[in-house]
Amino acid sequence: MKIKLLTVFLSVMSFSVLAKTELTVYTSIENDRLSDYKSAFEKQYPDIGINWVRDSTGVITAKLLAEKDAPKADVIFGVGASSLLLLKEHDLLTSYKPQGYELLSEKMRDNNTPPYWVGMDAWATGLCINKFVMKKHNLPYPKTWQDLTKPVYKGLIATPNPASSGSGFMNVTAWIQMWGEQRAWEYMDALNNNIKLYTHSGTKPCSMAAQGEVAIGIASSSFAHGLIKRRAPIDVVLPEDGIGWEMEAAAIVKGTKHKQAAERLLDWVSSDEVAKLGVKFSGITAREEFMTIEGKASYQKMINNDLVWAAQNRAVLIQKWRDKYELN
Repeated sequence: MKIKLLTVFLSVMSFSVLAKTELTVYTSIENDRLSDYKSAFEKQYPDIGINWVRDSTGVITAKLLAEKDAPKADVIFGVGASSLLLLKEHDLLTSYKPQGYELLSEKMRDNNTPPYWVGMDAWATGLCINKFVMKKHNLPYPKTWQDLTKPVYKGLIATPNPASSGSGFMNVTAWIQMWGEQRAWEYMDALNNNIKLYTHSGTKPCSMAAQGEVAIGIASSSFAHGLIKRRAPIDVVLPEDGIGWEMEAAAIVKGTKHKQAAERLLDWVSSDEVAKLGVKFSGITAREEFMTIEGKASYQKMINNDLVWAAQNRAVLIQKWRDKYELN
């Protein structure tokens, strides 16, 4: 009898393992945060596993477009919303209104009926400033974007490449929306004279500033606050004239063979768990009640961002930027 029970138990266990659904999830979330999301989700849904494919926003977007006729991903998780809007235009997303949709800020969800994506948290631009490098060169702290074009900062600034980084792209679109296209490109021409490096990653400029490789890194203010908590010698400045922002968002890839499991992951996005994890990253979550003091400060400086316009003009703007600053 005991042998029979053991056989039944082992059969049930084997079936459970075999029945586990594995989701291929494309993400731009930094590697050091992915394990927290994976363990929290799989604890709540032990029959679903997450297999991450991680790269920058630009690379993930290009990969999904290239795979349109034979999609390999089930879910997009933590990728810039402007990229998801572009993917929606190319008919690469499946509509789904997840549980808890109403809990999310109207600014940070697709308000179409039915929705195709939901926001998780936002990140906004800030200036990561190394105190010691600034003191060494006797540099004034910049207050506005225009200040960064002053000759005293030549070779002392790092910023993300908009062709590979969602953070870099949001800066370009923010400047254009704030000042108009002509003035914005003139500004980028002037800023280019002071740039030491255009980085592949959106967080790298702030890391460079923290390590003293540059005086100023144009990057996510939330990433900077994280480095400050680890005692990095940096300050954060939010330019007075407004800051660009984007949000990490999630959507289901059209053609997934694991739609039900994918829907569970989208349901989970609006949970307290995701809000608590997201607030550690940016302080600006899609669940407004979870925002931090620093997050609210950035939130107040955020421009009125037309993400649809950004998505529609992405290819043209990136190509123009590359022609001017990367390929010449």
